[in-house]
Amino acid sequence: MIRLCILLCAVAVTTAAVAAPPSRSGDGPRGQTPLPTTIEDYMQPGSQPSPTDYDYIIVSSWNCINCHEFDNDLNDDEVVPPYDNWVTSLMAQSMRDPVFHAAFAIANQDADDVGEFCLRCHAPGGWIQSRSEPADGSALIEDDFDGVNCNFCHRMVDPIWDAANPVEDDDILQQLVDDGVLPEQPGNGRYIVDPLDVRRGPREDLYNMHGVPILISPFHRESEMCGTCHELSNPAFSLQSDGTWAPNAYDAAHPTQNMYEMIPEQRTFGEWKQSQFASGGVQFNDGRFGGDHPTGNMQSCQDCHMPRRYGATCVFVGQPDVQPHKDVAGHEFIGVSTWVLRAVNALYEPSETGLSEEALNLAEARTQDFLQAASDLDLWQDGGDLVARVTNWTGHKLPTGYPEGRRIWLSAQFLDTDGTLLAERGHYDWATAELTTADTKVYEMQLGISDSLSKKTGVPAGPSMHLVLFDQIYLDNRIPPVGFTNDGFTEINAQPIGYAYSDGQHWDDTTYAIPIDAVQAVVTVYHQTTSKEYIEFLRDANVTNDSGQIAYDQWVAQGMSAPVVMDSAFLDLEPVEPIPGDVDGDGDVDVVDLLAIIAAWGPCPGCPADVNGDGLVNVTDLLITIANWG
Repeated sequence: MIRLCILLCAVAVTTAAVAAPPSRSGDGPRGQTPLPTTIEDYMQPGSQPSPTDYDYIIVSSWNCINCHEFDNDLNDDEVVPPYDNWVTSLMAQSMRDPVFHAAFAIANQDADDVGEFCLRCHAPGGWIQSRSEPADGSALIEDDFDGVNCNFCHRMVDPIWDAANPVEDDDILQQLVDDGVLPEQPGNGRYIVDPLDVRRGPREDLYNMHGVPILISPFHRESEMCGTCHELSNPAFSLQSDGTWAPNAYDAAHPTQNMYEMIPEQRTFGEWKQSQFASGGVQFNDGRFGGDHPTGNMQSCQDCHMPRRYGATCVFVGQPDVQPHKDVAGHEFIGVSTWVLRAVNALYEPSETGLSEEALNLAEARTQDFLQAASDLDLWQDGGDLVARVTNWTGHKLPTGYPEGRRIWLSAQFLDTDGTLLAERGHYDWATAELTTADTKVYEMQLGISDSLSKKTGVPAGPSMHLVLFDQIYLDNRIPPVGFTNDGFTEINAQPIGYAYSDGQHWDDTTYAIPIDAVQAVVTVYHQTTSKEYIEFLRDANVTNDSGQIAYDQWVAQGMSAPVVMDSAFLDLEPVEPIPGDVDGDGDVDVVDLLAIIAAWGPCPGCPADVNGDGLVNVTDLLITIANWG
């Protein structure tokens, strides 16, 4: 494997860190002291790793392609090839993702053995068979790099007893009860895997093929299945009585194993659970989500991220017992990553990834369509202001998921009668990937480190990108979904931070002062997968191996995670009365105007700095400017 060394080359450094005594000080990268956690700190309920208790998890997808890969000789109108679509997802490439590799190395630098926790979801086949130890991933085999694969997902068992589930699940759940590890909440990779190679799926017309039993599993169309890995908390930290978080006692599992008494990292499932999507669904009659969904009522994660199509999942469609259906779920698991698949394709052979140029183009088109469906943009003028409203139509926050480097922002441009750009808010430099954030709205989550944790680790206090160390949330202004309530989101530690939304509000307004002489405004909503600041952090903070540099080089080679347009609209503007003191005519009064007045001090008939028009720039003009500040 071309880039298998990304993990393997870390063995010497990471193993040494794991073996170091808990009492050490300043022996980490650049004087940093890693948290002295162990694998016990990250223990979670659910199936437990064992090299012998599970039939071989076929992480290599080659066992599935004979029946589930597209063949050009077949009627493609009736085939919905799961394999071809799955390879274009980051589920398939979860252990080849160079951003993950870079973040994984830094995580192991920051907290001992935390990498084992990461591998639960990124390499579940290797984890369940005890190949996630040591935590640097050096025991993984090549098959584990197929990530979240067909065999693993289709052997997952619903942790909730339900008469609609296969009766075979009862014994599996009872064993976990007897062992004291039955999960009570989804999340943190708390999956349950059938110890036998017995596959499950949601369709009632499945049948046994080549002697392999296939059980009917409603769980495979429930959001709780997705919540297994898309609801994450750091179990090494606990909620304190004063509302803060602090590290637990080391070398022991979280004292309650309550996901919501651990510090939150991702709450995508919880956000959905607290939305109208979960409580009754949101109706889309315009095909915004769901493909050929039979009702258009979006309720589960699968409804949106696995859009329905007419066809069959087996290439032998037309044969006895293999007939087309109206609503076959696609296995592309559409998300928002815009450049990582290209990076994976550049780092690995197609024989490993299953990717092709056609597949990459299709994945990019699907991602762009998905992002454009996620929101709506409306513009209107309110006197001398332009108001831009972004409405969230997803089943979770916008954006959601992994908080580092992922952001959405508004760019507002104001044009004169000649189409000349008078002013721009939220300027993005496409040559340098730098975003001007001070004059626009950026939707994101900002994490950080408290003074007390800084003293323990040597990592500077304040906003930080050290994901496994953060114990504070400085900002979360991401737009909530339909059905949002403050109480519901506070219950799962997903409430807005440093920002406010009213109950029921799933939109946000941004106001811009309209410059004098502007006759038209153009507003664009952009999404970026990986910011320049984050990719540079991955490059510079990684002292374990070269995975940070590899990720950075690919980020550059693949276009620096070029922002994708989610929405764009223009509005013809009514004339705006000048604001006294707005010397530069940009629609607001600020320090630039103040400096212009000072520079023109004295006689200056007719000049813009002569605010009151008396031919003299003096303290009167200065006071008028200050009175209109803002």
